[in-house]
Amino acid sequence: MSRRLAIGIDIGGTKVAGGVVDESGAITHRTRRDTPHRSTSPAVVENTIVESVEELLSQVDPEDVVAVGIGAAGFVAEDRATVVFAPHLSWRNEPLRDALSQRIALPITVDNDANAAAWAEATFGAARGESHVVVITLGTGIGGALIIDGNVQRGRHGIAGEFGHMQIMPGGARCECGNRGCWEQYASGNALVREARAMIEAGSPVVADLLARLGGDASALTGPFITEAAREGDPTARELLADIGEWLGIGLANLASAFDPGLFVIGGGVSAADEMLIGPAREAFRRQLPGRGYRPEARIVRAVLGSDAGLIGAAELARAGR
Repeated sequence: MSRRLAIGIDIGGTKVAGGVVDESGAITHRTRRDTPHRSTSPAVVENTIVESVEELLSQVDPEDVVAVGIGAAGFVAEDRATVVFAPHLSWRNEPLRDALSQRIALPITVDNDANAAAWAEATFGAARGESHVVVITLGTGIGGALIIDGNVQRGRHGIAGEFGHMQIMPGGARCECGNRGCWEQYASGNALVREARAMIEAGSPVVADLLARLGGDASALTGPFITEAAREGDPTARELLADIGEWLGIGLANLASAFDPGLFVIGGGVSAADEMLIGPAREAFRRQLPGRGYRPEARIVRAVLGSDAGLIGAAELARAGR
């Protein structure tokens, strides 16, 4: 019997992850490549996608694959074909689906990567059974998605859910989107690393142990490194994660005012810090929630599908024609 497999491709700021996904949400085959630098032409990114799809098709019976889903880190238009703007990539009004359709002989769906991750969590993960969900993905930046009554809410122009670009600090840090003070400048992986490096550059003695772990090379600092140091008890790393968590909770309180969800799901690479991040986020959320004490409070949980959520969701959206 033929299987209804789908291929999901998740394009982030640093990696292009691909997988063959079956109808239960399981990944049967994988591939991974570095994301081409944003200064390169859109064709280079398209080549990377095509190479990933071709590699995956070579590992299964191509007749079993019914669709390809692309989760792109950027603004995807309502036509589900055009990447309007990608802060971390070179796409500007890029007709991605049409370009890929000339090279891939399968139905192709393009969506925002956070929408894809949210769909995976709603279908197979932490948000199953919840009617009103906001999913936040913390990685290089912040992505977001809203699901209501089993439907991804994409907005009139397809660009809903770009919560990372809410302004929470007027005149604050410059964001790659062109504005200042965006949420992702304070509650993302980039923000975590930036704050740690600022402490090192300032010569703060409290960061001495963290710097020693790096062998004195501050350029080697990464978000996963800080998370691992925090797990091992480094107090500065824990403090940095708590600060990011506080900013996360403030933003979630704003979103609760706008959408009144029953559940927030926190995913993306930074969520690997788990309660070191989400605990402070819950505390800040409760402090900032309007009408606190007199209204139902949304739960805040960690995503369960991890870094696979984007490609699983992209594949499932394509398979289901959603």
